[in-house]
Amino acid sequence: MNKLIKSASAVLAAATIAGVNIAPAALAWGDNSGKQGGRETYTLKDCNSDYSKCTITPSLGNKITFNSITNNPAIGGDERDFVNARENTGVNDGKQTWQSHEITVEDGKEYIIRLYAHNNNPNGTKAVAKNTTLHFTLPTTAGTELSVQGSIDSSNADPTRVYDDIVFKSKNGETFYLDYIEGSALYENNSVGKSKANGGNGGVTLSDDIITSKGTLIGYDKLDGNIPGCFQYASYTTIRVKAVYLNNSYTVEKTVRKIGDADKTYKDSVDANVGDTVEYQIYYKNTTGEHVDNVMVKDILPNNMEYIAGSTKLYNTTNPNGIKNDDDTITTTGINIGGYNKDGDAYIRFRAKVVDKSMVCGTNKLVNWGQVGVGKTTLQDNAFVMVKKTEGCEKQPDNPTPNEDDKKTPTVMPSTGPGAIVAGVVGAGSIVTALGYYLASRKSLR
Repeated sequence: MNKLIKSASAVLAAATIAGVNIAPAALAWGDNSGKQGGRETYTLKDCNSDYSKCTITPSLGNKITFNSITNNPAIGGDERDFVNARENTGVNDGKQTWQSHEITVEDGKEYIIRLYAHNNNPNGTKAVAKNTTLHFTLPTTAGTELSVQGSIDSSNADPTRVYDDIVFKSKNGETFYLDYIEGSALYENNSVGKSKANGGNGGVTLSDDIITSKGTLIGYDKLDGNIPGCFQYASYTTIRVKAVYLNNSYTVEKTVRKIGDADKTYKDSVDANVGDTVEYQIYYKNTTGEHVDNVMVKDILPNNMEYIAGSTKLYNTTNPNGIKNDDDTITTTGINIGGYNKDGDAYIRFRAKVVDKSMVCGTNKLVNWGQVGVGKTTLQDNAFVMVKKTEGCEKQPDNPTPNEDDKKTPTVMPSTGPGAIVAGVVGAGSIVTALGYYLASRKSLR
């Protein structure tokens, strides 16, 4: 099995459970108008230097629409192309070049993604867009090309959603992921988010909900979702991401099987009932050309799984029949499984019982994460157990329902070193939101 593909699909599944939209490889601009060729577009005529005498053709009348002008000189042309990016050099003097379709990234460098929002109706406070929300759809898988989509939603706009995307590409075909910088969402306009250059405070920070399907409200004089029409009410919103090339010096694969089944094969997922016992397996292989020491392994159990004491065993060349780990720390602080030569590998197995601490009626998807840390790098992969609850339930949902307590992945990966114990991860019983789930789904952190 291709470990990278398997692990990437596991992260993709995790994000889908949490309600995080996944960006397709190529989107470009679009909307939800349902019209062939997309939404109606407009042009500016007779503009002066401050755009105060512009006319819009055809006339918008009472119609409210976002980013549909094709010759807006303020952004260099077509407003439908409203998401772009550039490297974050630490300088912002207006001379930086923004890339509007694709951008080439380098390992470890940070990039700024910018979204322009303009209610095109020229009638100001007489044409206010309501419940205006922004969100960015960030990829949750690794790849050589990754698409980031930015969307603008408004309940009374036509269409109610417009979107655009930009493609990030690695320099020489390396596999990478985009690491969102928490707290980096910045909103700038002529009022609540006035820039320092215009006498303001340098913009206002938006919630990190901006990278979830929920999104975050924007506004003019306050973040209430109300955006009047015309140029003076337009805004820019930026977020920051870091390109991280994958460290392929080792591989990790997480699988599971149900004890008592005739089929003893370890799989990505199994069906089980409350009271059943499952056995998880974490596989590690050293794919570097040299020996490595102090390989650390930790597992994150979902809330409705209970670790069975004394069940952890390590299988490797030295211990082909398995050696028991009596510390029982695989799901708490983690265990050190020693050193491995080139192509050396190991299997770590342990058992857990399905319990009903917070099951919901219908099908529960219990996601379990296994982590392996070598030096300062940690990779993770998941497996899951599907449990259908019927007792005490009159009607069963048709679709699998992730229990909030089961959306549990580490928000900070373990850091390892000589004699170190895996630490700094989310402990048992933690609850994470859709945002937390996305942030936790990165393949490796530095």
